[in-house]
Amino acid sequence: MNKGYLCIVLHTHLPFVRHPEHEEFLEEDWLYEAITETYIPLIDVFERLINENVDFRVTMSLTPSLISMLTDPLLQERYLKHINQLIELAHKEVERTRWQGEFHALAQMYLHNFCKSRDIFERYRRNLISAFKGFQDLGKVEIVTCGATHGYFPLMDVCRESVRAQVKVAVSHYEKNFGRKPIGIWLPECGYQPGHDEILKESGLRYFFGDAHSVLHGTPRPKYGVFAPVYCKSGVACFGRDLESSKQVWSSIEGYPGDYFYREFYRDIGFDLDYDYIRPYIHRDGIRINTGIKYYRITGSDNKQPYDAHMAWKKAAEHAGNFLFNREKQVEYLYDFMQKKPIIVSPYDAELYGHWWYEGPMWLEFLIRKTYFDQKTIKMTTPSEYLLENPRNQVITPSMSSWGWKGYSEMWLQGSNDWIYRHLHTSSYRMTELAKAHSQNSCNGIVKRALNQALRELLLAQSSDWAFIMGTGTHVSYAVRRTKDHLLRFTTLYEQIKSGAIDDNWLRDIEYKDNIFPEIDYRVHQ
Repeated sequence: MNKGYLCIVLHTHLPFVRHPEHEEFLEEDWLYEAITETYIPLIDVFERLINENVDFRVTMSLTPSLISMLTDPLLQERYLKHINQLIELAHKEVERTRWQGEFHALAQMYLHNFCKSRDIFERYRRNLISAFKGFQDLGKVEIVTCGATHGYFPLMDVCRESVRAQVKVAVSHYEKNFGRKPIGIWLPECGYQPGHDEILKESGLRYFFGDAHSVLHGTPRPKYGVFAPVYCKSGVACFGRDLESSKQVWSSIEGYPGDYFYREFYRDIGFDLDYDYIRPYIHRDGIRINTGIKYYRITGSDNKQPYDAHMAWKKAAEHAGNFLFNREKQVEYLYDFMQKKPIIVSPYDAELYGHWWYEGPMWLEFLIRKTYFDQKTIKMTTPSEYLLENPRNQVITPSMSSWGWKGYSEMWLQGSNDWIYRHLHTSSYRMTELAKAHSQNSCNGIVKRALNQALRELLLAQSSDWAFIMGTGTHVSYAVRRTKDHLLRFTTLYEQIKSGAIDDNWLRDIEYKDNIFPEIDYRVHQ
C-alpha cells in the first residue's frame, strides 16, 4: 500500500503568435520548435507507455492560446513546411558527416526523429490536441485550462471583469476542444489574488495551483504545509508547489538539466556551419537561427565535446532513479509525520522537457516506469483523483503570490514594463462599458463583430508574455509592438463603435490576423 502521491504538472503554454500577413515570421518558430522538441516527444512517450500497459498519471495545462495555434490550419500547414525543411537539412547532414564518426550517428538520429515527428503530426491529422484529448479520455492525463491569453490576474484585479472574462473564455474554449468542462485551472504565472477563487467557482472550476508561499503564508497557517490541498472559503481547492522536487529539476546549479553529459542547447549548426551551406535553412532574411540540430554536450567548459546519446540516456535513467528515491524518502517522512498520505506537487514548464532539456521526455518516461515497476511507496496521481480520495481538507485564505522572480509579481511589474498597465486598465474599463451598453444583445452584424473583436484585442494585449519578455530583455521590440498593436486596435474599435462608424474592410483585416476564439461573446466582460 502506497504512503503518498506524486503529482507531476506540465504547464504547456506559448503566446498567440500568428502572422498571416508574412510568408515567414521569426517568432512563429517558437511554436514549431516546441511541437518538434516537446509536444510530439511527450505524445510519443505517452503512446509508448499506454501500448505497454504502464499505468501513469500526468497533469497538463494546455492554454487556450496554445490550443488555438495547434488547431489553426495556417500554422499547421506552416509547421509541415518547417519539418519538411528540417528533414531535408538532416539528409544533407547525414551526407556531410559521413566520415565524421560520432557526428554522423547524431545526424542519423536527428533525421530519424524529424521523420517520426512528421509521421506523428500527420497521423493525428495535424491536430495534436486530439492526441492529448485521447490520453485524457483514457484517464492517463488530466488536462486543466488556464487564462484565455495567459493574462496575469493579480495586476488585472482593478477591473475584475477582465479576470472573469479570461476565465470564462478559457472554460468555453476548453469545452469546445475537449468535449467536457475543465475541472482545474493553472493560474497564469501561478498568480493568485485573494477572492479570485470566487470567479473560478462561478465557472465550475474545482481547483487551482499556487506557488508554495501562496499556501504557506495563508491565513490561518496550513497544518500540512503544501503536502495537502487547502480549500478557499469558496470551496475551490488550492494545491501548493513543492519546492524540494522543483529545485531538483529547475535549479541552474544543482538541477539535472545542467549535467555535463546532456545536450548543449546553445551550440546549433544554424550558427556553427558555413553560411552559404546553412543559408537555405535559416530565416529568409539571412538571420542565423537554431535549427534543432546540435552535436555537442554541455561538457562544463568552452571546449565542448561531442554529444553521446547513449551516455545521455544512461544519465536520464540515473537521474530519474535519484528523483524517485528522494520522493520516496520524502513521502515516508511526511506520512509518519502527517499520519495521512501526502501529495507532492511538482510543476514545470512543459517546454523544459525536450526543448531546453533535450533528455527531459526521456527522463519523464524513466520516472514513470520506475514509479510503476520498482517501488510501492509512492503512486502517481492527479489533483481530481486526490480530492476524490481526500475530500476533507483545511480551509484557509491563500496569500497573494506568483511564481518567478521573488514570487510577488516583480517580473511582470518593473521599470521595463510598468508603462503597459495604465493602458490595459483603461481598455478594460472601456470594454466593460461597451459590454454593458450592448448587454441586451440588441446589436448584430458589424457592431457585434466589432465588439467581439474588441474583446479579442484586449485579451491578446493582456498576455503576461509581453511583460515577461520586456522584463527579461529578449525579443523586447516584438513584445512592445504586440502590446501596442493590440491596444491601438482595441482603442480604434472602441472609438468606431461609440461613433457608429465602423470600418468594415479594416475590421475584416484584423479579424483575419487575430482570429483567436471564433465563438467569443463580448458580453462575458461585464
